[in-house]
Amino acid sequence: MSKDSTNANETASTSKKPTNKKPNNRVVELLYKTFTLLKSNGFKDTISKILGWFETKQIINSISRDISLQQRNFEESYNFKNDIKISIVVPLYNTPKDFLAEMICSVQNQTYKNWELCLADGSSDDFGFVGDICRKFADKDNRIIYRKLHKNEGISANTNQSIKMSSGEYIALFDHDDILHPSALFECMKAIDQQSAEYVYTDEAVFMGNSLKNIFACHYKPDFAKDNLLTNNYICHFSVFKKSLIEKVGYFRDEYNGSQDHDMILRLTDAAKTIVHVPKILYFWRSHPDSVAMDISHKTYAINAGINAVHDFLDSKLIIASVVSSQLFPTIYYIEYELKNHTTVSIVITNQNNYCNLKRCINSILELSTYSNFEIIIIDTGSCESDILKYYNHLCQHKNINIIYSDNQLNYSTVNEYVNKHCNNDYLLFLNSDTQIITPDWIEQLLMFTQRDDVGATGAKIYSGNNVWHAGIILGLGPDRIAGYSCLGINRDDPGYSGRASYAQNVSAVSCACLMVKRSDFIDVGGFDQEFSEKLNEVDFCLKLRQKGLLNIFNAFCELNIFNCENDRVKKDTLEKCSPDEKESFQNKWENLLKNDPFYNPNFSLDQSYKLKRTN
Repeated sequence: MSKDSTNANETASTSKKPTNKKPNNRVVELLYKTFTLLKSNGFKDTISKILGWFETKQIINSISRDISLQQRNFEESYNFKNDIKISIVVPLYNTPKDFLAEMICSVQNQTYKNWELCLADGSSDDFGFVGDICRKFADKDNRIIYRKLHKNEGISANTNQSIKMSSGEYIALFDHDDILHPSALFECMKAIDQQSAEYVYTDEAVFMGNSLKNIFACHYKPDFAKDNLLTNNYICHFSVFKKSLIEKVGYFRDEYNGSQDHDMILRLTDAAKTIVHVPKILYFWRSHPDSVAMDISHKTYAINAGINAVHDFLDSKLIIASVVSSQLFPTIYYIEYELKNHTTVSIVITNQNNYCNLKRCINSILELSTYSNFEIIIIDTGSCESDILKYYNHLCQHKNINIIYSDNQLNYSTVNEYVNKHCNNDYLLFLNSDTQIITPDWIEQLLMFTQRDDVGATGAKIYSGNNVWHAGIILGLGPDRIAGYSCLGINRDDPGYSGRASYAQNVSAVSCACLMVKRSDFIDVGGFDQEFSEKLNEVDFCLKLRQKGLLNIFNAFCELNIFNCENDRVKKDTLEKCSPDEKESFQNKWENLLKNDPFYNPNFSLDQSYKLKRTN
C-alpha cells in the first residue's frame, strides 16, 4: 500500500507548527519552545509538559521491536485450531533497496509461518533492481510470489493485482517500505482463531528514515468505533481481513487513490461480522521525504479523495451529509448530517437559586441558538431567593419557557417523573444551569447525531476557563477506577492525543451537563437511576444506553462553557468522589465494562487520560 493520506494526522496532531519561523539551531529551538510554553502555560504547567515529554520519550524508546528467543519458540510452536494462510499483499513502486529488503525480511521473520508475500511491481524501468531483489528472495523462499506488472496503473489497481495473486483465506495490507513486528501475524492469527475475527487491526508506530530506533510517534487506537472511522482513518495499519469480504464489497477503486485505504476499510468493516483490535504496536510505519507520513498538506488529490470516500460511503447508506476537512488537519473531517426534521427539542434544566448562572445560560440559548424549535423546562428544586423568583416571573412571559416547581431537593426522581408524565417531545436535552452556549448551532450539532437509530446520547465539548472540562467520559479512569473525564485540564486549543479532543467520536459516556437523548430511549432504559449521585448517574445512564446496543457520541463541534466547577477539578481526570456503598454498587453493576473501555486503549494510564503507562 502507499502511505494512505488519512493516517497522516497521527503525527501532525501532536506537532502543530506555529506560523512564525523557528531558529535552525537545535538548542536554540528547544529554548524557543520552552519560552513559548512558559508564556502560554506558566511555569508549573510548562515543567509538567517537559517532564511528560521526557517520560513519553522513555516509554517510546522501550517499545518492543523484536522478541526474545523464548517468546519466539512459544509462538512458533503454538498450535492453532485452524491452519489459515495469510496473504500479505504489497504493491511495489520504485522502492529504495534498503527499504525493500527490510520489508521482505520483516515478513520472513514472522513467528507465524503460514503466509505468502504477494509482490506486484509497478516500478519504472530505471528501478529494475526492485525486480532483481525480489527474485533473489523468491528463489530462496517459495512463499514469496513476485510479478512485474506490464505498466504502473496506480496504487489501487496495483494493489488489486497483488490481491489477485494471493491464495490465502485472509489478506494483510502492507506498505512497500514499512516493517512488521515479528509477532504481527501471530497476534492477528490468535484473533482469527479464538474470536472468529473477519477483520483485525493493530496499533502502530511511526519511525524516521533508516532506523527503528528513531520512533517518534505511536498510535494507540480504540476498539472499532464507527464514528471515529468516518471522521478519520484511525485504523490504517496493520489490517488483516477475510478475503471473502473483498468479493462482497469489491476491490480497491482508482477514484480514491491517495485515500484508497480509507475507502476500503470503511467498506470492509461495514461488511465484517467480527472486528477485533489487537492493542499492541505490531506495525512500524516509515516516514521519509517521499512519504505521506512526512507531509500531506500539499497533496490536495489525496485530501479530496478522503473527503469523497467518506461522503460516498455515507451516500451508499442513503445518509445525506456534507464532508469537509476540519481546521485541525486536512484528513480529520467535519461531517454535517442533514436533519431529518426540525422537531421540538425539550431543554431540561434543574435549578435551585443560582440566579446569575441561570440568567447567563438562558440568555446564551435565546440570543445565540440558530435552531428555533425548542422549549426550555426549568425544574426548580426549592429556590427561595428573591432575585431568582423575580427572574422566574420574567421568564414566564416567554411562550417556550416553562417553570416546574418541586418540593424535592435536586434529585433524578423529579426529572424522571416530569419526563415520563409531562414531556411529549421526541428529544430531551439535559443542560446544567451553570453552562453558557458558545456554538450557535449547538442544538443542530447534537440533534444530527441523536436522530440516528443507532445513537443513544450525544454530548458536547465543555470548557472551564481556558481548559477543557469535558470531552467524553472514560471508564476505569481515576483513583476509584470508575470513570473520569477525557482530556480534562488540557488547554482549550490543544487538539488532544491524535486530535481526540477535536472531532466527533464514539465514547462510553458523556456528561449530563449537556446531553441529548431521544425521549423514547430515555424511557426504555428507565431514565436516571436513583441509586447513584449526579456524576455516577450520568455514566450509569449512558451505559444503560450502550447495554441497549446504542452508541454514545462526543461531538467536539458543539461547544459550551461551564462556570461552577472548582479550579482544581480541571487538574484531575476523575469524577467527584462517591460513597463506598455507591462505588461498590456501581462496580458490581458494571463490572465487565469497567475492566476495559473499548474507546480508550489499555496502553494508556488510568491515572491520567492519554498518558502512556509507565514500563518496568
